[in-house]
Amino acid sequence: MPEGEKRTKQSLGATAYERLRQAIHCGEYGPGDRVLEDEIAGRFKISRTPVREALRRLEDEGFLVHESHRGMTVAQLDYQMIMELYSMRHILEGAAAAMAARYSSDIEIEMLEDLIQREKAASVSAESMAEHNRRLHLAIYQCSHNRYLLKALSVLSYSLALLSKTAFSSPERRAAACDEHRAIVEAIRARDPKRAEQAAHDHMRAAQLVRMGILGIRGESEV
Repeated sequence: MPEGEKRTKQSLGATAYERLRQAIHCGEYGPGDRVLEDEIAGRFKISRTPVREALRRLEDEGFLVHESHRGMTVAQLDYQMIMELYSMRHILEGAAAAMAARYSSDIEIEMLEDLIQREKAASVSAESMAEHNRRLHLAIYQCSHNRYLLKALSVLSYSLALLSKTAFSSPERRAAACDEHRAIVEAIRARDPKRAEQAAHDHMRAAQLVRMGILGIRGESEV
């Protein structure tokens, strides 16, 4: 195969992978949904070969699974996977908040405070709150100024898309998350790494309890 043609196919495969992963992240494909090779190829207007490569890569990363009689579907997280996901988030979100308190610039802190000011308006619906929540957490990650931590948290954020329902459907959870976010940003503004880390841990703990309730795991009632 000519080198130029090989590079083109690799590029198409990478593009298909990124677009499909983003579609899963945005909820266009939810847990348990079938992902058809022909449909994806038609949607992205590319041949089946790069789509097949993208599907194989997403399967290797755990985003897709092959089910008997159904073919490739978006993965559904089980209890143990969810617990492991939140365990890692507890550690990494705390580290990100602590590093943000140490290393964020004054301009970056102003940006975080602006996001906090706009959060009340965003909390009017589950959808707008979820989108605002993603922006705020990403902003905190970027304020940590650690590319490896940012990469690890990016992987976890995609895994969160495999959780089928958002806790932000509850107005009470939206209000509580606003308070938790404010506590994190206030600690970052105060340049207090320990308090920022603890506030992030408290936020993750509350999110996990609500998630367990949504899934009916604890008999009790996310980010």
